[in-house]
Amino acid sequence: MAQNVPAPGADPRHKRFYRIGGVAAWLQLAMLVVIIVVTATLGLKPTTAQEYFSLYQDARLEGLLRDDFASLLVVGLYLGTFPGLYLALRRVDEVAVVFATLFTLIAVTITFTAHSGFSMIYLGEQYAAATTAAERAQLLAAGEAVIASDMWNSSGGYVGGLLLQGAGVLISAVMLRSRDFGKTTAYAGLLANAFDLTQHLLHPVVPSLSTILGLIAGLAYLFWFPLLGRDLSKLARRAE
Repeated sequence: MAQNVPAPGADPRHKRFYRIGGVAAWLQLAMLVVIIVVTATLGLKPTTAQEYFSLYQDARLEGLLRDDFASLLVVGLYLGTFPGLYLALRRVDEVAVVFATLFTLIAVTITFTAHSGFSMIYLGEQYAAATTAAERAQLLAAGEAVIASDMWNSSGGYVGGLLLQGAGVLISAVMLRSRDFGKTTAYAGLLANAFDLTQHLLHPVVPSLSTILGLIAGLAYLFWFPLLGRDLSKLARRAE
C-alpha cells in the first residue's frame, strides 16, 4: 500500500512547529483584539510619568491593560510563528527566510528589553511611598527617562520596529511563491507589514500620517493573523 507523500513544506518532522505556529498566530489575533477593545474603552497608554503613577495607584488592572503588555505579547508570539514559517518556506528562498527569522529574533529581544511596564510599576510604588517633594520630583524624572527609552520612543525600539516589519514583508513576499500558503495570506501580510513599516519610517517626521498608516496596518493584521493561523494549521494536518 502506497504511503502519502507530504506536500512541499509539510514534513512530518515539523508538524509540531506548524501547530505551534498556528496557535501562536491565533493568539496574536486575540491580543490584537484586546488592544483594540482596551483602546476604545479605556483609552491610549499614558504619556507622562505622573499619569502612569496615578493610574497604577488608582487602578492597577487598568494600568496593566493600557500599558501595552498586549502589544508585548503580540511581538513575543512571533517566536511561536516564525519557526514554523522558516521550516515551511526555507526551500522556497532560504536566504530571505533566514534574514527574516534573524530580524524577528533581534526585534523581539529589543522589544522585551525596551518595554517600560515593570519599571513604571516599580517607580509608581516608590512614588506612592515618597514622603517629600524632592523624592517625588526625582521619581517623576526617573519615570520620564524610562518613557524616553521605552519600545515606542527609543532608538532601539525604532530599529526593532523596522526589523520586525521588514521581516514580515520579506516572509510575506516568499509566501507568494509557495504552494503551502494562500495568496490572500501573503498579500494580507504584505499590506499589514508594509503599512506598519512605512508608519515606523515616517513617525519621526510626519507623526499624523504615521498614525493613519498604523490604523490601516492594524486592520490588515486582523486578516493576516487568522489566515496565517489557518495555513500553518493546514500544514500541521498535512504533515501527520
